[in-house]
Amino acid sequence: MKLDNNNHSVFLLHYHLVLVVKYRRQIFDEGISNYAIDIFERIGLSYNITVEDWNHEKDHVHVLFKAHPNSEISKFLNAYKSASSRLIKRDFPIVRKKLWKEMFWSRSFCLITTGGAPIETIKQYIEKQGRK
Repeated sequence: MKLDNNNHSVFLLHYHLVLVVKYRRQIFDEGISNYAIDIFERIGLSYNITVEDWNHEKDHVHVLFKAHPNSEISKFLNAYKSASSRLIKRDFPIVRKKLWKEMFWSRSFCLITTGGAPIETIKQYIEKQGRK
């Protein structure tokens, strides 16, 4: 297991995030998923957040990501959900049609620390969720 570090600490912080589309609309395909992960990665740079694994179903995404102790995860999630909602609706007319005035994401989300479970186990779970 490789630990991350900065000037004064050593750490390994992994999180499993599930984000659901508003009203569980069947929106996600490969194109929208790739676009959404690109936004996640770009915004994550400012918050010391790195994507480890990503998988989607038609109405939600699973993300396994690493963070630093100084990452403000709630601020990151708000920034990501706001920016991705705006950009996805702007660049994908089908989404704009299905969620005209609504936010793209549900207000709720599920964020779980991996609690020391081996990362390979978490990745297998996320991949399995995408195959359902």
